[in-house]
Amino acid sequence: MENSTRNRTIALAALFQCIDNVIKLANEGTCDADDFESCVNSILIDDALSAEALYGGLPKLNSGLNSLMYQLGSGGRDPNGQAKQLDATQYSINVLALQKKLSNNPDTFKKLLDGITDAQKQLEFFPATHSNMVARLAELYANTISTLGPRIMIRGDQNHLTNTENAAKMRTLLLAGIRAALLWDQAGGTRWKLLFERGKMQREAEALLKRI
Repeated sequence: MENSTRNRTIALAALFQCIDNVIKLANEGTCDADDFESCVNSILIDDALSAEALYGGLPKLNSGLNSLMYQLGSGGRDPNGQAKQLDATQYSINVLALQKKLSNNPDTFKKLLDGITDAQKQLEFFPATHSNMVARLAELYANTISTLGPRIMIRGDQNHLTNTENAAKMRTLLLAGIRAALLWDQAGGTRWKLLFERGKMQREAEALLKRI
């Protein structure tokens, strides 16, 4: 993956898109179906020719790019006047930290890749967002990423958090978040770039949104 601001922006937007939908599931019990599908596909696709192709094209990252615009901004509110979602920033930082742990743990990394390969074989029988596929990917997250610790503790409505289907979707989205974090790493993303290239990535996100 090319080391570029464009690819880092796409990767971070994808991560925010995953996390935003985790938060929606935790608080509302539902998430955007198109966002969810693009995030799940990113886990299962292994022949994408570009960063955006991993998600089905730039239009599939519309919400993530918009989220990046205000999450990296200096203001306390999003474009709709709503208070900035601080949980999204914290969860995203936690995912980036877990990705680093994963990259430094070859045994767990191999177990994860083997599990994804097995899940890809099931695409012959089920679409990517079928409940059976989601449950499989959620279990894979629990058996690999969750073992690295510390676990990401999601806050929200207890009724939604304890719902089996919602919990599986949230774990699957967190796994997709790990995929986005890997993309960020492959594109040269670091903590320093996240700190000092905020403005540059905002401008890149704005330019990408104009192309949608």
